[in-house]
Amino acid sequence: MIKRKPTIIAQHISDNSVVLTLKVDADILDFQGHFSSHPLLPGVTQIDWAMHYGHTLLHANPLFGGMEVVKFQEPILPDSILKLSLTWSDEKQKLHFIYTSDKGTHSSGRIKLGNK
Repeated sequence: MIKRKPTIIAQHISDNSVVLTLKVDADILDFQGHFSSHPLLPGVTQIDWAMHYGHTLLHANPLFGGMEVVKFQEPILPDSILKLSLTWSDEKQKLHFIYTSDKGTHSSGRIKLGNK
């Protein structure tokens, strides 16, 4: 079985936000070929996960409309434990994401979803 998503250790969902504790397993397919001697989780995978969990847990619009204020600050390595915090604004059709760990902020940004 090809693994593309992390293991969810814990989740807390409120009206328009969710905080997931994730284990970024070393056998996730996206690590392959992304620097074979020093694997890093690609930024596009981080955005994909934010969209996936935003849609499935917060019912965010699944249609990608662009990115705003995206920052990749700290690499995400295999077997990392992270928190993914998502906030969905239905009015603005924007999903805010931030990946954090004991090392600080790994990445953050806003994803425009839908036709607005």
